[in-house]
Amino acid sequence: MSDSIAPSQAIVIGAGLGGLASAMRLGAKGYQVTVIDKLDRVGGRGSSITMGGHRFDLGPTIVTVPQGLRDLWAACGRDFDREVTLKPMKPFYEIRWPDGSSFRLHADKAATEAEVAALSPRDLPGFRKFLSDAEDRYWFGYEDLGRRPMNELWELIKVLPRFVWLRADRSVYAHAARRVRDPRLRFALSFHPLFIGGDPFRVTSMYILVSHLESQFGVHYAMGGVQAIAEAMAQVIRDQGGNIKMNTEVDEITVENGRASGVRLADGTQLRADVTISNADAGHTYTRLLRNRTRRRWTDAKVKRQRWSMGLFVWYFGTRGTADMWPDVGHHTIVVGPRYREHIKDIFIRGRLAEDMSLYVHRPSVTDPSVAPDGDDTFYVLSPVPHLGHDNGVDWATEAEPYRQKMLAMLEERLLPGLTDRVSESLVFTPETFRDRYLSPLGAGFSIEPRILQSAYFRPHNVSEELPGLYLAGAGTHPGAGVPGVIGTAEVMGQLVPDAPRPMAPPLPMAAE
Repeated sequence: MSDSIAPSQAIVIGAGLGGLASAMRLGAKGYQVTVIDKLDRVGGRGSSITMGGHRFDLGPTIVTVPQGLRDLWAACGRDFDREVTLKPMKPFYEIRWPDGSSFRLHADKAATEAEVAALSPRDLPGFRKFLSDAEDRYWFGYEDLGRRPMNELWELIKVLPRFVWLRADRSVYAHAARRVRDPRLRFALSFHPLFIGGDPFRVTSMYILVSHLESQFGVHYAMGGVQAIAEAMAQVIRDQGGNIKMNTEVDEITVENGRASGVRLADGTQLRADVTISNADAGHTYTRLLRNRTRRRWTDAKVKRQRWSMGLFVWYFGTRGTADMWPDVGHHTIVVGPRYREHIKDIFIRGRLAEDMSLYVHRPSVTDPSVAPDGDDTFYVLSPVPHLGHDNGVDWATEAEPYRQKMLAMLEERLLPGLTDRVSESLVFTPETFRDRYLSPLGAGFSIEPRILQSAYFRPHNVSEELPGLYLAGAGTHPGAGVPGVIGTAEVMGQLVPDAPRPMAPPLPMAAE
C-alpha cells in the first residue's frame, strides 16, 4: 500500500486501562493503532501476576460504573457483557473498627439503613441527606464535567457558580461531618477519596459522588479479575486491526515541524504516527518523554510542585487450606486502625511511616475459584503510605519487611486468626515498585492528587498544552484516577481527536496478521 493511501496511524504509550480504552476509541475512529508497553501483560496497574497457582490482581479490584465499560464497547460495535462477566458484590464491603463494631454497605437501601441505625439511629436522616447530596454532585461532577473536555478556561468559568453552590471548597470529610455525628459513620462516608489517591480531609467534597456511584450502580467484580477486562480490551484492539507491543519501552515522544510525530523506543527504533496518546503518567510524559522540548506550562519545576497522591504498600499472598476458614471474611473488608485524621496527616502531610495502619483486604477466592488452587485462598492487602517525595522519605529496603510483619500481626489479631502458619506465596509492592514498574513519579499510587486546584481545568489536559498532536489519558489527566475515571479519560480524549483522515478498512474475517 502506498503512503498516500496508508491508513492514519495512532500510537498509544501504555497498555493500562486508560491506554487500552483510548486505543479502542481510536480504532473506532478509523486509526490503525499501535499500543506500546514496557510490561509483559496488558492492564498496567490492572494487570496480574500468577505465583504457585495464585493469581494476584495487582491494582484495581472492583468495577463501580459498568455502564462506562458498556459505552466503550458499544462505541466499537461490541457488547461488553458478552465478553466480560461481572458479578455483583453482596455486600459491597464491610468496615471493621477497633472496638469490634462493623458496617456493611448493601445494594438494598433498607439493609444499608439498618446498618446505619445499628451504629447511630440519630444519624439516619443525615445519612439520607448525604446520599442526596452525593447524587447532586454525581450529575454535575460525573455526568457533566467528567464526561467532557475541560481544557478551555471558559469551560471552567462557566461552571464556577455551580461549584460555589455545591460548596466544592469544603472537603469530603467536612461534608460528611455536617451530615452525621458518629465518628464511625463519618469514616464510612469519607474514606472513598483514598481509592483515587486523595486526602479525605482536603479533597473537594465533589468526590462524595462516589457514594452515589455505589448506591446507583453497585460494586462488581470481574470474573478473572480486572486482568480479564484488560485482555478483552486488547482483543477488541486486535480485532480492529491494531497491534500491541509488550516488553517495549518508549524513551521519547518525537517532534517534527512543531508537532508530535511518533515515538522513539529505548532501543532507538522510531515509530511514526499521525496522533500520539500518552497513557504514561502525566508527570512522566512531560518530564521524561518530552525532556528535550521546551515546555511552557508543565515544566519540571511545576510538575515537582504538584501535590501527589499517596504511595501504596501492598502485600499479595496465598494461603494453604483456608477456603473453609474465616467464614465471616468476605470479598472486600476494610480494617480501620485507631486513628483517622492524624494517620491521614502522617501519610499526606508529614510523610511519616506510622506505627499504626488501616488496611483494605481483598479476598477474591470467595467469589472467583480461578484465583487460587482448590481449598486455598488468594489475598491482597493494601495500606496507604507516604509517597517517595517527602524530605524524610521511607527507606523501603529496610522498612518493607518490618512493615509487612506489622500488617501480618494486625491481620492475625483483627481479621484472620491463624494466618501466619497458612501463608504460602508472598509478594510485596512498595512505592519504589510503583516508581520502577509503572514509571510513577515519586511512586505515587494514583498520580496527581485530586484536590480542587488540581482537578478539571487545573489538571494536565487531555489535549496537550505543550505539543500539537499529543493527547493524554490515564489517572493524571481529566477526569482522574479509578477505573471509571481512567475509562473516562479515553472518552474525553475521543472527543478531542478528529476522526482518521485516512480510515482503516475493516479487517477481513480471515485476514493474515
